Amino acid sequence: MFLNPSLLEIIEYAYRRKVSLTADVGVNLNYVAEKVLEGLVKFQFRSIRCSIDGASDNTYKVYRVNGNYETVIDNIKKINYFKKKYSSEYPYLYWQFVIFGHNEHELPLASRKAAELGMRFQPKLSWDEEFSPIQKQEFVKKEIKLNIISRRQYKEIHGVDYKHGICNDLWDEPQINWDGKILGCCRNFWRDFGGNAFEVGLLAALNDEKIRYARDMVSGEKGAREDIPCNTCDIYLTMKANNNFLKRGLTATLRPIIRAVYYSCKLHRLRPWLH
Repeated sequence: MFLNPSLLEIIEYAYRRKVSLTADVGVNLNYVAEKVLEGLVKFQFRSIRCSIDGASDNTYKVYRVNGNYETVIDNIKKINYFKKKYSSEYPYLYWQFVIFGHNEHELPLASRKAAELGMRFQPKLSWDEEFSPIQKQEFVKKEIKLNIISRRQYKEIHGVDYKHGICNDLWDEPQINWDGKILGCCRNFWRDFGGNAFEVGLLAALNDEKIRYARDMVSGEKGAREDIPCNTCDIYLTMKANNNFLKRGLTATLRPIIRAVYYSCKLHRLRPWLH
């Protein structure tokens, strides 16, 4: 997103209109102007998940090709400088670490570095276990506190995709493309749900017949339909094959409210619970 020349104006406009912004899908922080970094703090950008798959430049560059680890860390330090300058806790910073065979040895170092920078460390399983597969499996399991080392294993054990929670986006954080088309979730890029926020308005577009049907599909309340983007998604196909559909329940229903409370809460002792 930092390649957008109008980003600073967008952030300030959202702040003036009392709209909270996040970058939780992931940014790399390789190319960003210092005035934008200051704007993130000044205009209370809520949270940023930084994709940093290593704790050294040589390791980081294997997956983040042409990236520069030191540049990323320097930009995080600048954000922290501005947070101190403006006496602000925003944005909350997360260190996302996709685990591979070439970077697994740096898991402990990356975790410590994240803590030093005031970031929450979030290791993540790779979408492709054939690329640089994990070597020291027991070591990795211990470091990430999870008894699996691949998404395939997760699916075999739990009967759902490792990222099945993404389907909650259809209710909680429906994705809207730059041209107003409704994509529904952060995984969908191949087809839209029919409604267009610029043409029929936001609420109408987010409740178009197709996206309402999709919600029923991933919940198991209705069968698959060919014109729904979810119909060709691996996450939905796994749900369908195992008859293990998304369970919304009270926790999922309250998720947007919990998040809003979390971001507005100033009491540090409450944050771990609200996460």
